[in-house]
Amino acid sequence: MSVQPDSIEDADLTLWAVHELSYGGFEDVHDLAETSPPVLLLRARLETDLEARLRDRWPGAQPAPTDVPAELVRLVAEDDGPSLAEHVHRRADLDQVMELLRQRSVYHLKEADPSAWVVPRLPVRAKTALVELLFDEYGDGDPNRLHAHLFAQGLEAVGLRSDYGAYVDDALPEVFEMNNAASMFGMQRRLRGAAMGHLAAFEATSSLPSRRMVQGFARLGLPTEMVRYYDEHVEADAIHEQTALRDICGTLAEEQPEQAGDILFGAFTCLDLEARFATAMLDSWGVAS
Repeated sequence: MSVQPDSIEDADLTLWAVHELSYGGFEDVHDLAETSPPVLLLRARLETDLEARLRDRWPGAQPAPTDVPAELVRLVAEDDGPSLAEHVHRRADLDQVMELLRQRSVYHLKEADPSAWVVPRLPVRAKTALVELLFDEYGDGDPNRLHAHLFAQGLEAVGLRSDYGAYVDDALPEVFEMNNAASMFGMQRRLRGAAMGHLAAFEATSSLPSRRMVQGFARLGLPTEMVRYYDEHVEADAIHEQTALRDICGTLAEEQPEQAGDILFGAFTCLDLEARFATAMLDSWGVAS
C-alpha cells in the first residue's frame, strides 16, 4: 500500500482513525480491520513519519538512569508554554470554554487507555506502580468515578454530546497529533519508555491547571458535574505525579537503562504538544500567547 497523504493534517487524521480500530472501533467497520495487513502497514508507515517529526523537535538527551526523575522535574519546571487553564481561570468566556471541552473530549473520553497498553511491557516495580495509578484513573473499582466517565457526565451537564468521538470533525490538527503520540507510545513495546515519560509529564502538569479550571468554571457558573471532573484531578494528580516520576519512570530507568533517553523524549513530547495545542486555541480566540 502506498501512503501519500495530502498533508501532515491528513496523515494525522488517518492515523487517529487507524488507532481507533484498537480502541472502541467504528460501527460500520468490521473488527477484523484492526489486524488487516494493509491497515497494519499503513499504521506502521504513518507512525514512522510521526515519530520522526516528534524526534526532530526534541533536543535530545541521554541522562544517567539515576538522574531520570530529577531530569523530568527539570523539564517540567522549565516548560514555558502558554496556559489554557490560566486563561480559563481569569478571562475565558463560556463559548471559549465550550470549544475547549469539545476539543479535549477527543482524548478525555478515553483518558488512561493509551497508558494501559504498557502494563505487560514493564518490569515488576514499574508495572506495580503503573497499575496502582491506573486503578485510580479507572475509578478505584467504582464505575461512577472512572475519569473518562466523569468527563462524559460533565459534557452532558453542560449540554454537549458525550458519545465517543462526537467532536472529531471539529478537532484541531494539534488534537490528533496529541492523541496519536499517546497511542503510538503506548501501543509499541519499543516506545514503553516514551509512553511512561509522556505519562509522567502529563501528571506533573495537571494538578495546578486543574485547580485553575475549577476556579474558572465556578466563575462562569458551570454545572457541578463538569467541575467535579477537574476537581478530582487536583488531588489525584498531585499524588500521581510522584508515582509516575519516581516509582514508574525512576525504577524503569534503573532496571532498563536503555529507556532513560526515551523517557525524557516522551516527557518533552507531551509538554511540546500541549504547548502547540494551547497556542492554536489561544490564536483561534485572538488571545496573545
